[in-house]
Amino acid sequence: MTRQELIAQIKNKKSFLTVGLDTDIKKIPQHLLTFDDPVFEFNKQIIDATKDLCVSYKINTAFYECRGLAGWQSLVKTANYLPKDIFSIADAKRGDIGNTSAMYADAFFSEADSGMSFDSVTVAPYMGKDSVSPFLKFQNKWVILLALTSNEGAKDFQFLKSEESLLFERVLQKSQEWASNEQMMYVVGATRGDAFLQIRKHAPNHFLLVPGVGAQGGSLGDVCQYGITKDCGLLVNSSRAIIYASSGEDFAQAARAEAQKVQQQMAKELEKIGF
Repeated sequence: MTRQELIAQIKNKKSFLTVGLDTDIKKIPQHLLTFDDPVFEFNKQIIDATKDLCVSYKINTAFYECRGLAGWQSLVKTANYLPKDIFSIADAKRGDIGNTSAMYADAFFSEADSGMSFDSVTVAPYMGKDSVSPFLKFQNKWVILLALTSNEGAKDFQFLKSEESLLFERVLQKSQEWASNEQMMYVVGATRGDAFLQIRKHAPNHFLLVPGVGAQGGSLGDVCQYGITKDCGLLVNSSRAIIYASSGEDFAQAARAEAQKVQQQMAKELEKIGF
């Protein structure tokens, strides 16, 4: 998916919502356990209920990989069920030396090799350019680089100062030598509020994938106040608050209701910038 296609979808749906499919088989409604693939059935119904309200789905691959072969099969089926006109994210946080990264890129981008063709994958930048560049060789595919995360341990390294820059700022500066805003996005945690001012100083026009709104306590208002651009420039993720809105047979309807609340808030934020 190109940048312009993504922007067009945001305009059309008045939404920049990403629904996170962090599907834990221990948390899904019990009645689904009678299906051959309970995780896929859960995801399928969530997708059917929310696809007109969001512009993206983010699949956290750890929730699937931990279940071995069965989990990987659920991942592939879910990836292929995602609507083709919705931006798909493999939240895999890969990052290794060149040859290994090339295999990771094939895993998530090459349908001929793996049976999956996501629009994007999250990548850790701390091994440098050669660990990221294999993902950038695929046309109309995106790297979503970890920039500033919302976890407590982010303080251990990301805020270390070198000369005049913090480490996360250096990541933003250096990585823009590798790809443009047509192929690279950044992960920025929503719980960091006005840190978006620092992000936008270095990456004024890039799209940002923003986790942490909803169950993690991030504020959509703060994210938009400090992070929105004339093209929106945001993909705001909500996972647990939407997909686990109900543990009963009405889980899909409840997920839709929660997604709709977020979408309506987003529509108001987009209206403020005349989008």
